[in-house]
Amino acid sequence: ALPVLEAHLALRQRHSSSNILAAQSNLASCLADLWRYDEALVLKREIYDKRVAMHGLAHEHTLLASLSMIIQHVQAGNFSTAKALLHEHLPLSVRTLGADHSVTLKLQKNRALVLFRDPAASRNDVMQARDVMEDVLQRR
Repeated sequence: ALPVLEAHLALRQRHSSSNILAAQSNLASCLADLWRYDEALVLKREIYDKRVAMHGLAHEHTLLASLSMIIQHVQAGNFSTAKALLHEHLPLSVRTLGADHSVTLKLQKNRALVLFRDPAASRNDVMQARDVMEDVLQRR
């Protein structure tokens, strides 16, 4: 599947930047599925940087790209980086999109996931994760 996606990306590079970003995102997902997290993270970061350049920090597409990057860091076990990204992007999503927006709720869900899955999590972190998930479920 990876060679097909690489060929697809090469073909799409002749088209619009949104299509290129979509193909890069698919390629990054494939790399992650193959446990090639470092390569996937490089692509996710490139996608995020391009979204920032295209739309700015407070745009839904940029926040989705940050969410994708956060998820990738969690999968790779980079909990401190995921926490730092959530600390930066979650308040921005609440201000821009609102607390009940699907992107904000996904960021909140991943905040709970990071708090719960982090091997260094304290009992308070786990309780906070539970509270965050309860809030997310009530807002759905």
